[in-house]
Amino acid sequence: MTEHSAPTYPVDTVNRVKRRHDRGFYDHETVHRLLDAAALAHVAYVIGGQPFCTPTLFWREGRHLYWHGSSASRMLRNLSAGEPACLTVTHLDSLVLARSAFNHSADYRSVMAFGTARLVENQEEKLRALTMMVDRFFPDRTATLRPSTAQEIKATAVIVMEIERASAKIRSKGLIDDEEDYDLPVYAERLPVHTVLGAPERCSRLDASIVRPATLSPYRAGRSLDEAVSEAYTLAYADKPEA
Repeated sequence: MTEHSAPTYPVDTVNRVKRRHDRGFYDHETVHRLLDAAALAHVAYVIGGQPFCTPTLFWREGRHLYWHGSSASRMLRNLSAGEPACLTVTHLDSLVLARSAFNHSADYRSVMAFGTARLVENQEEKLRALTMMVDRFFPDRTATLRPSTAQEIKATAVIVMEIERASAKIRSKGLIDDEEDYDLPVYAERLPVHTVLGAPERCSRLDASIVRPATLSPYRAGRSLDEAVSEAYTLAYADKPEA
């Protein structure tokens, strides 16, 4: 598929990047790649005129985003009939110290996804979603676990939102000063930021004969979290058609 024919999300006043258009991306490949590399998202919505923004684990299937929470959650109860929502993720890559306050900045990769969120009420869809809630991060893990009880399933609500509009915004230029400022006697630098995995810590009550599953290979000490999460997502959905 050529660059010009690559699928993109429609652009309008809702998702158009209004400042620094050169940093905006609307193609599925860029948007989905950044979503799949993130574990935590923030979902914004309005209840009775009051804005709320809730952090949550999430996952993507095709153009659909899923997240979960307690069935007693005010947010999830409010979305049962379908409500406009905005899900965002951000990867912070650096802090930038320039020679002027105006040029201090950060390198980052972010996505804003817009759509109508609804409660998943079909039991088969809900059970599949609850499986992928775990397997999206840890491929094939659900099949090895103690089955969820009816009460656990009842206590967990799942939300799905089709992505109607989305935009990615990326800054990766590092330190940029005004040309006339470079000779100023002011210290300047770029501070790279990495979220890196530590060494796995086995449960102290785990039987010594139980070995770490090969499916956890994306998660190894010293690796960046976004790379690990991206690889796990690819493995989890390798044999599944996109929704």
